[in-house]
Amino acid sequence: MYNIIDSIKTYLLSNGMEIVIDLLILVIGIWVAKVASNITKKAMIRSKVNQTLALFVGNVVYYAIVIFVVLSFLERLGIKTTSFLALIGAAGLAIALALQGSLANFAAGLMIIMFRPFELGDKIETVGVSGVVEEIQIFSTVLITADHKRKIIPNSKITGDVISVEIKH
Repeated sequence: MYNIIDSIKTYLLSNGMEIVIDLLILVIGIWVAKVASNITKKAMIRSKVNQTLALFVGNVVYYAIVIFVVLSFLERLGIKTTSFLALIGAAGLAIALALQGSLANFAAGLMIIMFRPFELGDKIETVGVSGVVEEIQIFSTVLITADHKRKIIPNSKITGDVISVEIKH
């Protein structure tokens, strides 16, 4: 037990300043990630991009930078990160396969939000359902039918089918 404490003390005494600098780089890196995320969100919202998409892209920017900074920090501490990267890749693949249907709906939702084939309040017909668009969510779109029923349609079904939009005059 004393050997472990002694070796930790020795390590801290010989590498103390380097550890402080590494921690400072970590903190600054996380701050940069937050700033970059906020700049991305604000720029996209100013460009009239859908707010949901802007928030999503901002979060992707934040987490990508944080992952890079944390891996760099661990590498500077002498921890080999190749096994972490392999683990992250394998976990990502497993999650992607498990959520294949949800990811298809998610990607379709992003396409609907970006390309805007229809907007809130438009009367559309798709996948055999006709109604007024009440809500466009990231995984599904909500229509109100003529008989006042709420129909929730997965976005992948909408983008994989013909969409008929009633033109407003």
